[in-house]
Amino acid sequence: MSDADSKPVVKRARDVEYEPVSAADGMSKAVLIDESDGAPHFAIRRFRLEAGASVPKHTNEVEHEQYVLAGEYTVGIGEEEYTVAAGDSLLIPAGTVHWYRNDGELEGAFLCAVPNGDDSIDLLDE
Repeated sequence: MSDADSKPVVKRARDVEYEPVSAADGMSKAVLIDESDGAPHFAIRRFRLEAGASVPKHTNEVEHEQYVLAGEYTVGIGEEEYTVAAGDSLLIPAGTVHWYRNDGELEGAFLCAVPNGDDSIDLLDE
């Protein structure tokens, strides 16, 4: 689809469904906008990370731009650990090892923008 073929889309929060992320207990994902909505280049997803949840070390074939909406949690990117909170932004380059852990008592939430298309996710052994 070309940019010229794109049409405006307004998707209501009540119409978005969350699904559990199979590789991570306590994480769920909703696709807010993607190519099925006519977005020609990027997908926006919203993730929820329950209190006590963690996501194992993994890599993705595509880059991730993230914006933290709620909560405070730890993100490992490469060899570094970062505590992030609402208003923080992250860039996780393609192929970079990363993981998440929510040691807090509140749910964490973030938006994640990725290029449309296939994305290979590889879980890493500890």
